[in-house]
Amino acid sequence: MIKELSTKRLMLRKMQVSDLEKLFQVWSNPEVTRFMNIDKFTDKKQAKEMIILFDKLSKENTAIRYSIIELESNEIIGSCGFNILDFENAKAEIGYEINKPFWGKGFAPEAITCLIRHAFNDLELNRIEAKVEPENFNSIKVLRKLNFGFEGTMRKVERSKGRFIDLNLYSLLVTD
Repeated sequence: MIKELSTKRLMLRKMQVSDLEKLFQVWSNPEVTRFMNIDKFTDKKQAKEMIILFDKLSKENTAIRYSIIELESNEIIGSCGFNILDFENAKAEIGYEINKPFWGKGFAPEAITCLIRHAFNDLELNRIEAKVEPENFNSIKVLRKLNFGFEGTMRKVERSKGRFIDLNLYSLLVTD
């Protein structure tokens, strides 16, 4: 599994425990975690546990998460990656979040484009999926910009923050 990917403005580096402080800042922001399936973090221990979990999944080759580093400032501004890697069916599910001070600067589409390129060219996947709450307009805008197709709404498909939520399913195929 490739541990570093890069774009013009970003480096995507496999998460490390040393990223804990900056990732805690991201995951403790209620605006950032509003549409994530986690409550905002209140303790750095939670961030450490998340990083360790993604490291374990990476070693099992079932997921990988990258810290998004803005090259100009060398600052971690969020994370992205493959929440699920299914090599048997040549598909992956992506996830991403950017810390609020960096919203609206094109970092999410840039990071996701890098993931797409890696998925199709290096991992030889056929399909990338993204599941998004219907009210998450910013994320939907990013996916549409990157030509993900809307497949439908899965009703009350997942429990998040104590309630069942709907999720819109978007996909991109290698042939798109």
